[in-house]
Order: sequence, then structure tokens, then C-alpha cells
Amino acid sequence: MIDYIKGEITELTPAYVVLETRGIGYFVHITLPTFSFLGEQPSAKLFVYESIREDAHVLYGFRLQSERQLFLLLISVSGIGANTARMIMSSYSAQEIQEMIATGNVSALNAIKGIGTKTAQRIIVDLKDKIVKGVGGSDLLNLIPNEQTEQKEEAVSALVMLGFAAAASQKTVDRILKEQPTLKVEQLIKLALKMM
Repeated sequence: MIDYIKGEITELTPAYVVLETRGIGYFVHITLPTFSFLGEQPSAKLFVYESIREDAHVLYGFRLQSERQLFLLLISVSGIGANTARMIMSSYSAQEIQEMIATGNVSALNAIKGIGTKTAQRIIVDLKDKIVKGVGGSDLLNLIPNEQTEQKEEAVSALVMLGFAAAASQKTVDRILKEQPTLKVEQLIKLALKMM
């Protein structure tokens, strides 16, 4: 499975981006918040979900791993396909979607094009516990995208790849960032390794 694609932006629309890396152009479906983020940037790194169907291999790209995680939660709900999940994530920020689910706000979800009352209720029933408790030890309610979130995710991901437990890595990185919020990813990983 493809984890992320990093490359030059050769085409950008509100619905998709073409990322060129090593002479190959990847057509990646995106949400409106991702489109806004990419803006005038010459290159980008997007975390990818790859949907493999009989008739196509479709890529969906996200700015943060946590946004991809929310997307995966949404498509795990019966009746929610990838395009519907993308519509939901284009209508509201990841933070707003999680708050709607956590607070059981059916009417706000119902206001999204293509989401009926029953589907909105199913989303809340299926995902409320996962959103409130967090998945894999991470608190999904803290998804406000910012530079520190990206640093944290990269550092935790690196530590997990080095063989450390995700929950322990997260706690260590959180502790370091509370004391030194401006650290670069490399410094953050080095400090975390000393503390693990």
C-alpha cells in the first residue's frame, strides 16, 4: 500500500491534484481543505488512501495522517463510500466533523449533500465511541491541523517504524513538545530516543 506521495504539483483543482514524482504523475482525489492548503505551493506531500476496485485504482490524498484516519473511519460506516466521505470532509473541517459525531449532532451531518437522517445517525452510532476515546491511543479530538501536529505525527511515525510502541511514542513526544514546542522533527526524534 502507498503511504504517501511527495512530488511536484503539475495540476491542481478543487477535486484533484496531479503530483509528479520521478517522471510519474499521480492523479490524487482531494478534499476542499486540502485544496486550500496546497494553494500556490510548487510541491506537496500527501498521505494517501488507495482504493482498489475491479475497474480502477483510485488515490485519495490528505494533508495529515489524522485526516486520513478520519476518512478511513467514515468509509468503515455501512453506506458511506469514498466519494461520500470526501464530500463530508469537504463540507467541514476534520475538527468540526469529529465534534459533530462526538456531540451527536445529526442535523449538521444531515445538512451535507447526500447525507440523509438515517445515514447521519448511523455515522454517529458507529463512530461516536471511536472519536471520543480516540483510536490507537491517539486523541482524535485534537486534530486541529497545525505545524506542531505535523511534527508530532512525523516524530511518532518515525519512532513506531524504529520499533517503539505507538502509545509510548505519543506520550514521549507530547511531553517534549509541551516543554519545547518549537523543536524541528529531527531534534524531536533524537530527544525522544533518549527518553524511551
